[in-house]
Amino acid sequence: MASVPSYAPRGAAPAALQVRVNLGALPRRAAALAGATMGTTWSARLALPAGATDAMARQAIQAALDEVVAQMSTWEADADISQYNRAGPGWRELPAEFFHVLRHALALAQDCGGAYDPTVGPLVNAWGFGPWQRAFEPPSPAAIDAARQRCGWQRVRLDESRQAAWQPGGVYLDLSSIAKGYGVDRAAQALDALGVTDYLVEVGGELRARGLRPDGAPWRVAVEVPDGSDDHALALPLHDLSIATSGDYRRHAGDGDARYAHTIDPRSGQPVRNGVASVTVLHAGCMQADALATALTVLGEHEGLAYAERHGLAALFILREAAGYRISATAAFQALAAQP
Repeated sequence: MASVPSYAPRGAAPAALQVRVNLGALPRRAAALAGATMGTTWSARLALPAGATDAMARQAIQAALDEVVAQMSTWEADADISQYNRAGPGWRELPAEFFHVLRHALALAQDCGGAYDPTVGPLVNAWGFGPWQRAFEPPSPAAIDAARQRCGWQRVRLDESRQAAWQPGGVYLDLSSIAKGYGVDRAAQALDALGVTDYLVEVGGELRARGLRPDGAPWRVAVEVPDGSDDHALALPLHDLSIATSGDYRRHAGDGDARYAHTIDPRSGQPVRNGVASVTVLHAGCMQADALATALTVLGEHEGLAYAERHGLAALFILREAAGYRISATAAFQALAAQP
């Protein structure tokens, strides 16, 4: 079995989410909850233990997600990440959760040779996919070059002892490709703390499962065919795993030869145009699955598959070709898909 990737997050989850409520082996009740967050929606299906109510679970999930938004949303002017992005040169102490996610993002950036980069924000904004969205028009070469001058994950240094990040001036962090997955993990941890042992929690299409469905069957999730048909390539059992997908079929600008994906290759400053329609990753943590799906999308079929196999990742690539779509999967993904 492959070793744990070098970019795996270190340390435990924040202490506030380590406390669990022991309600014993009492009768449980099925519940379905939903809400709004991060410009999208969240949902949860779960079996509530005795003593826990819908309101308790909903409040716990919403509070966990609200904290992620307050720390890591570039759409919120007062968020910790926005304050970092506006700051002049110097060290900035960060909340524990923000620091944890940034540390993971920087480690992944180093591990994949910059195909993933949390400082890509200026390029995302230049192409019109950031908080200041506008009528789409490709940026000029000069605008792209100016944005690239502000990017580079190597420019951000971390001080572990102080939980601080160095702002060299002009760096604009964008954690959109990892914070949603982390939000799923935080929502799951909130349910864990309530004593919920069986749930499927989802934020904007990224999911994490624990235990079984109320009827005793495994949780199953469908991987979409990225053609807008709502068809599914396959359905997967999710046994104490997370799943995240990155693709250009839901968010892009233009069509045909003038189609621009919202995923930017930090190495070129251009939207990804490598034939990858979507990448789905299964991982124990949704934060990891979310970021890895983006990294593999940028790397493309050949480099991405090689990277995924090297790290023992369960990844599915759906590739756009003239005759339709083609699927390519890692050995780990094929093994999971074969499970009942």
